[in-house]
Formats: sequence, structure tokens, C-alpha cells
Amino acid sequence: MAVQVGSAAGTVEGTEARLAKFPSLEGKRVFVTGGGSGIGEMIVSAFAEQGAKVAFVDIATDASLALCERLALAGLEKPLFRQCDIRDIPALQQTMQSLAEQIGEFDVLVNNAGSDDRHTPENVTVDYWNDRIAINQRPMFFACQAVIAGMKKKGGGSIINLGSTSWHIAGGGYPVYTTAKASVSGLTRGLARDLGPYNIRVNTVTPGWVMTERQVKLWLDEEGEALIKRSQCLPGHLLPWHVARMVLFLAADDSAMCSAQEYIVDGGWA
Repeated sequence: MAVQVGSAAGTVEGTEARLAKFPSLEGKRVFVTGGGSGIGEMIVSAFAEQGAKVAFVDIATDASLALCERLALAGLEKPLFRQCDIRDIPALQQTMQSLAEQIGEFDVLVNNAGSDDRHTPENVTVDYWNDRIAINQRPMFFACQAVIAGMKKKGGGSIINLGSTSWHIAGGGYPVYTTAKASVSGLTRGLARDLGPYNIRVNTVTPGWVMTERQVKLWLDEEGEALIKRSQCLPGHLLPWHVARMVLFLAADDSAMCSAQEYIVDGGWA
């Protein structure tokens, strides 16, 4: 089933010229987790198109290096990539510190990395639970912790945490994932209160069923198409660039008084 998920260096073909340019993002230092593929790849690409200096981590080395090369060939500033397993918190924070020393303290943090592998309640072991939390929940807080000092010194910043509509719609088939993603709203709202006095904004961007290559390959079939048609208010597929554009807005000065909020991008499903 052919679904266009977007180009590596921007949005879908022919759409770029109609979308907004955010001058305040030019030169901003941006860090993205899980930036090598899917939604993360589009977020990295979108910031690069805005003239930002982007650094990102991922466990997928080949895909990430290929993304960096494609963006450079497109005439954009080449992002900085480091291979990192975000389950290793000391390694994640050390990598972030090293990248910040190279390009400057971060103005924007995008906590994008996650994994929605399916599982049943009966088969969840303590080890599996801990591993899913170690991917989908724990790194968000510690990535935030790693940028706080730098954002305070700069006089502000924007932290954007990626949520999921899975728990909003009572989605089944991955209860540890929905638990972790439901907690994103609590993290966002609590940090927004603590960091607001320093002009650090914290928000959640919550995607619906985004047609990444992985989602299309694993789960999009005729039944899935029918579910989308039945559930979304808007027709068509939700694509990675739709999510990336909301992330750009929340990173830019245009959203200067937006904090402690959840912005759902799902075609009107949840």
C-alpha cells in the first residue's frame, strides 16, 4: 500500500512553499532524541530548513548518517549526529553535554524518541516493563534535566515532549506504552510550573496515528484504512510533517506565551 510519508529534507513535495518561515528559529540550537527516522527525521529536517543548528541522537546509525548527508546535499547546515541508546541515562546526558560544548547551549529540546511495540498485559514481565519505561518515559525527564542550566543561562528556551493519543482513545495492545505516554502530560505540566520563572516553556505535542514507514509496513492494511476513515474528522493520512510543523511553532517565538499545554495533531480523532 503506497503512502507518501514525506521527503527527507522537508514536507511533502509542493507543500513547502506554502508553509510558514519562523525567523526566530534561525541559528537556534536544537536537540532531538530519536531523530534518525520517522517523525524524528522530519523534525530534524524541518528545523534544518528553518536555519537552526540541529543535533540529534538515535540508535540507528546508518539511517541517521544518511539523513545528515541528504540535508547537507540539499544545501542545509549538516546536523550533528551521535549514536546513543537513550536507556543509558549517563551516556545520554554526556552526549548532550558534548554536543552543547560543540555548538552552544540548546535553545530547544525535542523529546521525540519512543517505541510502541505491541504486548499483552499477561505477558509483561518486570524486566519488560522496566525496558519499556526506560525507552518511553525515563529519558524525557533526564534530557530535560540536562538542558535546564543552559536554558537558564540563555534566559529561556522551549522543551517539547512528544506524547501519544493512544491513551486518550483507550487504545489497547500496548499497556506499558500507554502508561508511559500518559505520564508525559504530568511531566510537561510539572516542569512548566518549575521552569516558567526562567522563561523556559514546556509543552506536549501529541500525534495521532502517523504514517511513518514503520507504521505503514507493520500495521496499515484495509482494516486500518477503514479505521482512519471512520475515526478522523479530516480525510487522508496523518504524516510526519504535520507533527513537525506544530513542533516548529512551539519552538519559535510565535508561541511565546504557550506553556504547560498539550497540542494534539491527529486529524480530529481523539
